[in-house]
Amino acid sequence: MKTATLPPLRVAPELRQAAEAVLREGESLSSFMEQSLRDEVNRRRLQAEFIARGLASREEAKRTGVYYDADTVHAELREMLAEAEAKAKTKA
Repeated sequence: MKTATLPPLRVAPELRQAAEAVLREGESLSSFMEQSLRDEVNRRRLQAEFIARGLASREEAKRTGVYYDADTVHAELREMLAEAEAKAKTKA
């Protein structure tokens, strides 16, 4: 696969120093920047998908007239968490 370059990035010296200070062993500033960019792209994709699901859910509720109150949703989530924790304990 052919690679591409990104525009040069000018930052305050303090930001560069802060970035260099958190580099892991064997990690270059370039690889840190690339991974940071990948992580942010992924975070924004996930955020956009989350918003899209929320908007679709809102439209479905408007269409059907079926709404759930927060207490009901929280109770269901607590139950799902408890089941997952119990399942994880039996596997450990």
